[in-house]
Amino acid sequence: MIEINHVSKFFGEKQVLFDINTCFEEGKVNLIIGRSGSGKTVLMKCLVGLHSPEEGEVLYNGRDFHHMPDSDQRKLRAEMGMVFQGSALFDSMTIQENVMFPLDMFTEMPWGEKLDRVNFCLECVDLPGVNKLYPAELSGGMKKRAAIARALACNPNYLFCDEPNSGLDPRTSLMIDELITKVTHEFNITTVVNTHDLNSVITIGETISFIYQGSLGWRGNKDSVLISDCPELNEFIYAQPLTQRIRERL
Repeated sequence: MIEINHVSKFFGEKQVLFDINTCFEEGKVNLIIGRSGSGKTVLMKCLVGLHSPEEGEVLYNGRDFHHMPDSDQRKLRAEMGMVFQGSALFDSMTIQENVMFPLDMFTEMPWGEKLDRVNFCLECVDLPGVNKLYPAELSGGMKKRAAIARALACNPNYLFCDEPNSGLDPRTSLMIDELITKVTHEFNITTVVNTHDLNSVITIGETISFIYQGSLGWRGNKDSVLISDCPELNEFIYAQPLTQRIRERL
């Protein structure tokens, strides 16, 4: 579990996060949603250590990430996997080399064991046999799956996904959502997904933290997100004609 206790973040004199309290549960797909500029990306960067909050705590199973020695931070980072918005695969590396990269960085495994782990992770995301291909030879959905395989390489306890469905067609987006849910449950990972995708919100959001103007506006799950009494959340959810039609039927 990851707990966010009274987290505030400033850039100079500008405050972008205001006393946020929420948690992300183990073995579940936890979503962070909100409008562009709401602060959700800054919150995720505080979670993974790219930003340090000026106030509050980020606790990983009780461990205060931002107030631990550098050596302990490095060990904790080895427990994290990250799927970036644009996949962020290294173009000059094969898929095998991309997936093996975190193992090279964080482990001293023999090369043969690393290769076994790479093949296992590629099997998990239904990409067997692509080892020698380069990212340019993959479709957008395959790149996202390869990025998930890389994030799983070090057998993480925590998985972070930044807009994993960005740029994908609806069918491929659904496949990526199903894959994220599958690996979360199968490996009991604490998964945190930053998303604008309302299909993801209403299908895989086992916990949902809605960020509004830098504050936690609402917290719930996919079963309650369409029937909340939070006007700001409703404005966000029902901004599209499709969800407006859903609302008319509720």
